[in-house]
Amino acid sequence: MKRTFQLFIVYIILFNISFAQTKELTIDDAVYKVIRDFYMENYKQYFWRGNTDNITFVENNALNEMSVNSNSNVILKIEDLNPIMKKIGFEELQMFPAFSWVDENNITLNLSDGTVIYNIKDKQITTEFKNETDAENFDINDANSYVAYTIKNNLYIKDKRGKVTQITNDTNLGIVNGKSVHRQEFGINEGIFWSPQGNLLAFYRMDETMVTDYPLVNTNPRIAVVENIKYPMAGMKSHHVTVGVYNTTTTKTTFLQTGEPAEQYLTNISWSTDEKEIYIAVLNREQNHMKFNKYDAASGKFIATLFEEKNDKYVEPLKPALFLKTKPEQFIWQSQRDGYNHLYLYNTKGELLKQISKGNFVILEILGFDKTEENIYVEATYEKHQIETHIYKINMASAEKTQITKEAGTHKIAKNYNSTFFIDSYSSINLPFDINLINSEGEILKNLIHAKDPLTDYKTGKIDVFSIKAADEKTDLFCATIKPSDFDPNKKYPVILYVYGGPHAQMINDTWLGGQDLWKFYMAQKGYIVLITDNRGSGNRGMEFENVIHRNLGVNEMADQMKALNYLISQNCVDTSRIGVHGWSYGGFMTTSLMTTYPNIFKVGVAGGPVIDWKYYEVMYGERYMDTPDENPDGYANTSLIGKADKLKGRLLIIHGAMDNTVVLQNSLTFIQKCIEEDKLVDYFVYPNAEHNVRGLHRVHLMKKITQYFDDFLMEGK
Repeated sequence: MKRTFQLFIVYIILFNISFAQTKELTIDDAVYKVIRDFYMENYKQYFWRGNTDNITFVENNALNEMSVNSNSNVILKIEDLNPIMKKIGFEELQMFPAFSWVDENNITLNLSDGTVIYNIKDKQITTEFKNETDAENFDINDANSYVAYTIKNNLYIKDKRGKVTQITNDTNLGIVNGKSVHRQEFGINEGIFWSPQGNLLAFYRMDETMVTDYPLVNTNPRIAVVENIKYPMAGMKSHHVTVGVYNTTTTKTTFLQTGEPAEQYLTNISWSTDEKEIYIAVLNREQNHMKFNKYDAASGKFIATLFEEKNDKYVEPLKPALFLKTKPEQFIWQSQRDGYNHLYLYNTKGELLKQISKGNFVILEILGFDKTEENIYVEATYEKHQIETHIYKINMASAEKTQITKEAGTHKIAKNYNSTFFIDSYSSINLPFDINLINSEGEILKNLIHAKDPLTDYKTGKIDVFSIKAADEKTDLFCATIKPSDFDPNKKYPVILYVYGGPHAQMINDTWLGGQDLWKFYMAQKGYIVLITDNRGSGNRGMEFENVIHRNLGVNEMADQMKALNYLISQNCVDTSRIGVHGWSYGGFMTTSLMTTYPNIFKVGVAGGPVIDWKYYEVMYGERYMDTPDENPDGYANTSLIGKADKLKGRLLIIHGAMDNTVVLQNSLTFIQKCIEEDKLVDYFVYPNAEHNVRGLHRVHLMKKITQYFDDFLMEGK
């Protein structure tokens, strides 16, 4: 399940309270005005300029450049670009567009009506792509300046002279080309894969004709219309995926012989450096057996299975193979096979050469190599304090790991071409936001940004991050509380348990905000204590921590949430008659689960977009964690909330988007129907045009609705 619940990460928390704070937040401040009115100083779009040691960034609507040893100067203004844009028929720029460097002189500019490549040295457009009507999923290959894109369900390419070639011509809209597949699980977020030199284009072809149509009702027209989506529910028919390879020279397409069964997952596509082979992590539908396969790109023939991974619970490949340039017969594979996501070096014969990283930490991202590929740079969790992330250098030969970033907190870096200099952006609970230029030893060469606290004048509460033992009495859990600014330890306060609890999500980080949005601080300002806990099952703590939820979603998660709540109660600051819970998506499932499992504890709950019964959720995510309903009938029965509706005692508000294509509306409607049958009063609110989340100005309405519900039924005297 994607983290499409409340992800307004804006770097604004207040750790220490000063007497100068007199202003109070409004709900509009906390939800909508947060970026505009509490903007934290930052560079926009900072990148290294090709293979140089120069940093470029957008400031005052212009592209600026600075070197390691010099101050910044303007190198490109939109007023210089606009006459050229007008001449070639593009819309006038109002703001400097999103960009990326092709090399040190050529820059790709992504415009509202197309894409251009501009040569800064020659001051001219070298390549231009005007958007076709309904075109999406653009992918430019820097080697040959071809752009691939989709229109509806078909795939096209356009060369830099403007010639368009339609690669696929499927008239059945149930067959989709060039788009992400498998409902964007397994790290899949695209469907187009250029070869290194741009001579070949691999793409997904997804046949959904066998998948059941699921109706979403659009009520905007006078007569409401049905908009069908393909939604494969757990245990039901899933789509069939193949991979095509288009040759730009011969204009022929060859499909890889990925074999049977048709219901399998083709994930993490990668090319060999010579463009001769394609590598795919092929996962069975049961998701417990992965084969890493090699295919001939010209003929489509299967060549070999290089290695396999099996697990009694599940295998989840998330990253494609990364081939070395200096040794193109070798590649790095990421796997959780030893309990944490680590790096393994293989050759193209399938021989494991060595495990490059080891330890109780998680590799989050590969940042690249140094010039000779003797060392690889990664972003990873900190072994001693897992809510921190740091940058490390790992020697490819010895596997020795060196920590580059030193300051406690959460670090993100952009490195130059040969890994001698890094732009380090970081924050911590005590530090709003810093950007430093550092060298390969982690020494700070120059401070580029030292952001000020944007909430200096506001009366906000204090966040405390701490750890407790989980319900198993051995695993450490990270928790956070946000208390009112005038917190009195001798008083009793209402509590809102804010919960997500599902895989791939880490709610608490050592960052400015602690990973929390400003609405929680607004609620603390109103007199609530807000409690957040990363229970077992959540992300970035390793496989054992996560897969404890397998086949019984919600059970161990609830036990850990209750352990945290009971710890807070033991601090003698909680009014135990006024405890509420709120969450969205997986957090909506958890909210409803807690309200019906512990009806004497929770007085008020607000569940957004909740899964009510996992048999209504989609195949890829649902079967990974629950297997199929036929394979795990007891697990589905135990976790279904339909049979728990009769246990509901408190006030429960369920909120759902009518056009939700992630957690379909049937989930909450089924629960409502059961509450009617059980004579249980439950509140329900639908956003007619919303999908899985409520965005934009409507989000202010959403958070006002949630806030009012807690104020009405959880505040003292209600």
